[in-house]
Amino acid sequence: MLDIKFVRENPDIVKQNIKNKFQDEKLPLVDEVIALDKKNRDIKQEVEALRANRNKLSKQIGGLMAQGKKDEAEEVKAQVNAQAARLEELNAEERTVEEELRTKMMTIPNIIDPSVPIGKDDSENVEVEKFGEPAVPDFEVPYHVDIMEKLKGIDIDSSRRTSGNGFYYLCGDVAQLQSCILSYARDFMIDKGFTYYIPPFMIRSSVVTGVMSFDDMADMMYKIEGEDLYLIGTSEHSMIGKFIDTIVPESDLPQTLTSYSPCFRKEVGSKGIEERGVYRIHQFEKQEMVVVCKPEESMEWFRKLYSYTVEFFRTLDIPVRTLECCSGDLADLKVKSIDVEAWSPRQKKYFEVGSCSNLGDAQARRLSIRVKDENGNKYFPHTLNNTVVAPPRMLIAFLENNLNADGSVNIPKALVPYMRKEKLLPKV
Repeated sequence: MLDIKFVRENPDIVKQNIKNKFQDEKLPLVDEVIALDKKNRDIKQEVEALRANRNKLSKQIGGLMAQGKKDEAEEVKAQVNAQAARLEELNAEERTVEEELRTKMMTIPNIIDPSVPIGKDDSENVEVEKFGEPAVPDFEVPYHVDIMEKLKGIDIDSSRRTSGNGFYYLCGDVAQLQSCILSYARDFMIDKGFTYYIPPFMIRSSVVTGVMSFDDMADMMYKIEGEDLYLIGTSEHSMIGKFIDTIVPESDLPQTLTSYSPCFRKEVGSKGIEERGVYRIHQFEKQEMVVVCKPEESMEWFRKLYSYTVEFFRTLDIPVRTLECCSGDLADLKVKSIDVEAWSPRQKKYFEVGSCSNLGDAQARRLSIRVKDENGNKYFPHTLNNTVVAPPRMLIAFLENNLNADGSVNIPKALVPYMRKEKLLPKV
C-alpha cells in the first residue's frame, strides 16, 4: 500500500506505474483516491472545528447559568446538541470514507523499482545469469512420476480416492528424500545466520490482507468455514504477520528468519492441476527465508537471498538460472522479483523452483509494522521473502538431474549425511 501523501503529490507517477504494469483498468482509482482523501481531510477539519466550538459553547452555558440567564443557557444547549448530532453524523461518514479509501489504496499496485524490465507477462521476463552446465544425458529421462514409481516412492491413485486431484502420497526412499532435503535446507539457512521457525499454519484475515493483494488472496487461499482463519499458502504469511501492530527497535534489525511449513493453495486459473504430476498441487512443504530490514538495506538483502537459493541448488548438482520478472509479472505488492529456475533434462528447458521478492514497505504499511530509531523516530521497514526450497518441484529437478540410465538416483555429497546412502535404487 502506498503512502497517501505520495499519491496526492505524485498522481502522474502512480498512473504511469499502473500503465507499466499493464493494469489500465486501475487508472481511475488514482483520482478516486485523491478525491476520497480530500473528502476525508475536509470531514476531519469540520469535526475539529465543531469540537472546538462545542467546547467554547459548553463553557458559556456554565457562565450563563451562574448569571441566572437560564433561557439563554437553554438556547446555547440547543446549539451544543445540534452540533453533537452533526458530529455523530460526521464520525459515521468519516468511518465510511476511510474504509473506502483504504480498500482502493490497497488495490493500487506498489511502485516498481526502476531496474525492473517493462513487459506484459512472464513471457517477457529476462534471463540474468546461469549457474552450472545444463546437460541432457544420452538416455531418455522418464516423466518424474514414472521415476518415483520405479523407486516405489509415490502413490497418486490412493490420494485421488482420499482427496481428489492435486494430492499424492510419498513413501519409502522418495518420502525420506523430501524430508532430508528440507532438513538440509533448514541447516543450510541456519548456517547463513537465520533463525529457524515453525510458524502457525493458519492466520487471520487481517494478516492475509496485509501480506498479499486481494486478487492473489482469492486465487490462492483456503478459508476455514465459520472461522476468521485461512490456511497459509506459504510460511512467509505467518512470518511477516508475526510483526503485525508492533514497533521494532532499529537495533533489532535486520530480522533474518527461515521457516518451515506445509503450504495450501487453491491453484485457481488457467494453469490448473496436472492429473499425474506433482508440479502444481494443492498441498506441499516448503522452507522459506524472510527478512525485515532498513529501507536502504533491502536491495542488498534481495541480492543475498536469491544467491542463497542458487547456492543451495548447486550443492545438489542441479543447474539453475535466475530470471528477472518484468513489470506485468509482478504481484501488486512487489517492488522487484527474481525467479530461480532449475534445469529439466527431460523437457530440455528451465522451470521455476523459487521466487525472491522485495516488497518495499507495502506489507509493513498494511500490517502497521514500524521501526523506532535511537532518536525515537518511527518509519516503515522493508520486507523480503524468498524460497529456499519447495520439495515437489525440487524433487522433479533433483530426480531428473541425478538420474542414471539404470533408474538409480545419485545422492549428492551434501545430502549423504541426511540420507545415509549414496544412491537410490529402483524397486521395480
